[in-house]
Amino acid sequence: MATSLRRPSFTSCSSPSNDTDDEGVRGTCEDASICKRFAVSIGYWHDPYIQHLVRLSKERKAPEINRGYFARVYGVDQLMKAFLRKTECNCQILNLGAGMDTTFWRLKDEDLLPSKYFEVDFPMIVTRKLHSIKLKPVLSKPILDLHSEDTLQIDGHMLDSKRYCIMGADLRDIPELEEKLKKCNMNTQLPTLLIAECVLVYMTPEQSANLLKWAANSFETAMFINYEQVNMDDRFGQIMIENLRRRQCDLAGVETCKSLESQKERLLSNGWETASAIDMMNLYSKLPRAEVSRIESLEFLDEMELLEQLMQHYCLCWATKGGGELGLKEITY
Repeated sequence: MATSLRRPSFTSCSSPSNDTDDEGVRGTCEDASICKRFAVSIGYWHDPYIQHLVRLSKERKAPEINRGYFARVYGVDQLMKAFLRKTECNCQILNLGAGMDTTFWRLKDEDLLPSKYFEVDFPMIVTRKLHSIKLKPVLSKPILDLHSEDTLQIDGHMLDSKRYCIMGADLRDIPELEEKLKKCNMNTQLPTLLIAECVLVYMTPEQSANLLKWAANSFETAMFINYEQVNMDDRFGQIMIENLRRRQCDLAGVETCKSLESQKERLLSNGWETASAIDMMNLYSKLPRAEVSRIESLEFLDEMELLEQLMQHYCLCWATKGGGELGLKEITY
């Protein structure tokens, strides 16, 4: 293992395909990153890395937005760490549509890194993140310290090291995704956690079904975490859809977001053996009371109804396949 930051020799990887024209969807990555950065800046959760990837907005975010992001980050983290404990970190994580996510660095700090951590997103987003990683030692050093080889595979849309890989790919193009992951030594025999946060909803139901089927068929032991919209048939849901449309961002997969049942059924009908789902208001009610008291003291929320409305329209779903001997089916909220 490397013991000091060294300048590896870079070897060129295969050229990625041209970036797809998905400006609206890429814009949601920017919005989510800025919201997380703001919430971190006023103390909702600790993340020393996000400041190196995302600018701090001058515009103050509403308290219900900040609390919603806290519940999202806390909820995904709890399921992910349950998977890591069950597998004793002898696993891999595949973060689909990772954006400016900092999970790899935070897990390293907690000594909870899996055997390998993969991130996939649009090539344009990956290029931007790679630029920050290469420029900022606080991001590059943890990757290099874990990399025992003499060379790192890197180009404008991809970095592949021993424990961390980031690549540009279109999740709607399964053959391309699979080929790139194989080149980066994805191990289909290892228990694998796949994470998708507000990703599937931007695909057509057929495209997301293909991705879910591929994931279920590719790994003998796996878990899938999906965070996205739910209860989208009511008036509040329709307003959310209209607001996004005005920004040239269409929720192509919104029909699978009708209810918690439709969310679970999508997972079960595409090869997953178990499926669970919880709306974020219900999850918020299950958070440790000490944490809720802490975050609610950060900002005054004038109307609790706003928070309830918002969080009843997002959910956390998780599914498992195999892993009976590991107890994956026991993971719950």
